[in-house]
Amino acid sequence: MARFQRRSTDTDPEFTTASLPDIVFMLLIFFMVSTVLREQNIKVRTRLPQAEALTKIDQKRLISKIHIGPIKTGEEQGETAIQIDDALIEKRTAIRNIMYNKLQEQPKLIASLKVDEESEMGIVNEVQQELREAGALRINYSSNRENPPE
Repeated sequence: MARFQRRSTDTDPEFTTASLPDIVFMLLIFFMVSTVLREQNIKVRTRLPQAEALTKIDQKRLISKIHIGPIKTGEEQGETAIQIDDALIEKRTAIRNIMYNKLQEQPKLIASLKVDEESEMGIVNEVQQELREAGALRINYSSNRENPPE
């Protein structure tokens, strides 16, 4: 007759997991501190016009910024250019394609126009027409608050 031996159930774990939450939180804090948020590299000068009444948009992730103004080239003023996010736009018709694709990803997208106060209105009008063709009908015009009377 075969005898069966009982195995001991008092096995010790190979490593303790008591410090595991501490390690996870330290890693989480490390990545939160060391992550750099992406900033746009503005290549177009935009001195915004003054306004009397402004409305602040709370959800910044719904905004696509379109800069219109002269290209920054040191002390000199370059020709008027259009910049969407980090890219300078050479053909005006590219605005339509870019904004259409952005609207497909985010239907509630707001196009925020940051126009230099010395820019020609004809270029602004062309950008508005391209936005209209793309279906981007939610447009915001950025400006600075007018200086309060002293």
